[in-house]
Amino acid sequence: MNVLAFVVLVVWLALGIGLSVTVVGLPLLASGLVACRWYGKLERARARRLLGVRIEEPSRLRARERGFFPWLWAGVKDPVAWRHALFAFVRLPWAVLSFVVTLVALLVGWPALPWLARWLSNVDRAMVRGLLAPPDEWERRIAELEADRMTVSDTAAADLRRIERDLHDGAQARLVALAMGLGLAKEKLLEDPDAAAAMVDEAHGEVKLALQELRDLARGIHPAILTDRGLGPALASLAGRCTVPTAASVDLPERPAPAIEGIIYFTVSELLQNVSKHSAARRASVEVRRVGDRLLIRVADDGRGGARLDGGSGMAGLAERLGSVDGRFVLDSPMGGPTRVTAELPWRGRAGTGRVGMARTETR
Repeated sequence: MNVLAFVVLVVWLALGIGLSVTVVGLPLLASGLVACRWYGKLERARARRLLGVRIEEPSRLRARERGFFPWLWAGVKDPVAWRHALFAFVRLPWAVLSFVVTLVALLVGWPALPWLARWLSNVDRAMVRGLLAPPDEWERRIAELEADRMTVSDTAAADLRRIERDLHDGAQARLVALAMGLGLAKEKLLEDPDAAAAMVDEAHGEVKLALQELRDLARGIHPAILTDRGLGPALASLAGRCTVPTAASVDLPERPAPAIEGIIYFTVSELLQNVSKHSAARRASVEVRRVGDRLLIRVADDGRGGARLDGGSGMAGLAERLGSVDGRFVLDSPMGGPTRVTAELPWRGRAGTGRVGMARTETR
């Protein structure tokens, strides 16, 4: 295996680097680096079985953006794959040297053979730990933050598209119809005052509907009640709008940062929408409290269960959004229920504010 890996590595490097000025060079180089990751996985398994060295698997390769070229660039500069390639390059000469030294010591009956074999094994272990281990914590954290930035960017772009669509199909279309109606009413004002009055009355109703749509849209961007009064009243309002009777409890010593408040609000909002649409539950509950330096969110219902992260209910998107701010998302929903969702976020208080007292809200 070492001979095969060495030969493939040399040929791949020669072709990939030599053809890097052409359109096939970089894809060939990136594909070879992906193969090096798989080779490293096999070597870690060998080290666990033969050397007793247990090495964690490195995080998977993730590009900053979606598409072929971001993947290509991420693959070419992947530090994990390059370390695996270096391991494959030095492994064959070291294996040959170890074999020769051990064979000579065995043939001449050298009494130091056990110590020599142990030393060679320790060098092998050091190579595995140095070249096949995951990147250090800072390097891993940087890679996670780069991937999280992509998630946040995708989420923001999707939200902007949703707002644009809602404005175009809702309030904007209604306002256009309202302008046309008022124009017709203006034309009929002198010749048919009664018809003009009816048109104005109809336009008045359209104005009310347009205002309501704009309020709903603004609530979807950032609700005023959350800004003005905090999480307690805001989540109580969500619980009151849920079609399933819901108890909401918010127990916080002070208000968290606005960004964290917004994430909690929209997380609970989407979870309660799932409860209304899919759970067939009789009761639900929402709990938000601080535990140490973390914020704990629990949403539960006594419905039929069976919710999954890949079930099309938006759970996977919630997990990604929470992960983008160093949060966690745990779903427990066996068939037959109940369903429990537990989410955690880092506590980030508001700068320049003291204690605001205990906020506790119960809504049924």
